[in-house]
Amino acid sequence: MRTSTNRLARLIGVLLAVSLIAAACGDDDGGAASGNDLGGRTVTVGVENAYLPYNYVPAGADEGQGWDYDAWREICRILNCEAEFVVAGWPAVIDQVAQGEIDTAADGISITDERAEIVAYSDSYMTVDQKFIVAKDDDRYSSAQDIIDSDALIGTQVGTTNFVLAVELLDGDSRIDAFDQFGLAIQALITGDVDAVIIDDAAGQGYVGENADAVELIDDALQADPLGFNVPLDSTIVDAVNSALDEMRDSGFLEDLGQTYFTDSFQVTYDDIDFPEE
Repeated sequence: MRTSTNRLARLIGVLLAVSLIAAACGDDDGGAASGNDLGGRTVTVGVENAYLPYNYVPAGADEGQGWDYDAWREICRILNCEAEFVVAGWPAVIDQVAQGEIDTAADGISITDERAEIVAYSDSYMTVDQKFIVAKDDDRYSSAQDIIDSDALIGTQVGTTNFVLAVELLDGDSRIDAFDQFGLAIQALITGDVDAVIIDDAAGQGYVGENADAVELIDDALQADPLGFNVPLDSTIVDAVNSALDEMRDSGFLEDLGQTYFTDSFQVTYDDIDFPEE
């Protein structure tokens, strides 16, 4: 992932400013916090495996990697559980959680009132900004407002808060082209089939890094979205997960994950991964 110095500083600042409850922390040897030991149970975690830097499978590898993988392995180390990662499509993964088919979903999922009608959420572990990506050196748009006020065709992904925000900003969906994956929206931008793409800045950095000569982010933040793990409404693990997240914040683990996945040290691009078979 490649970012400017100012953008990098802002992103790290966001990662440090996670909003978490004050809950019981684990003991000195890394055991589960009192009252939050999950007894070695398996926790199924839905991932898309196509969303850098949260979850992906390196080309030729057998196991997934990314922020979500590292975070959930640490959560289960603290809580005495075993994370089993299940490949799930977007946005179907939210319904799978709501129906109790899997225990939780980890895919850079924004916390929204609409989704909270069918799933519960952990505390927020980070906040991301939604931004526009445009073609490199496209002099038609110097700001987000330029895009909003124009007749630009906007690409985004179906079932996302990015799509919802686009509808709000553009007073309808007549100027929106929604794709099954953000990678397809970015490709449409590169080929000129859309004029801009709206996306979370954390994920957008990966696409900019992969296509540095073709696309760039407009700095204007359109909306800040808190991210959390969603769970069934009757989940018995959400309090334990919140306590683990709190411990991970206090220990510096979340900050370390931010340094690993949201700075220039992260060099994986979409050309480097295998996409799930449909």
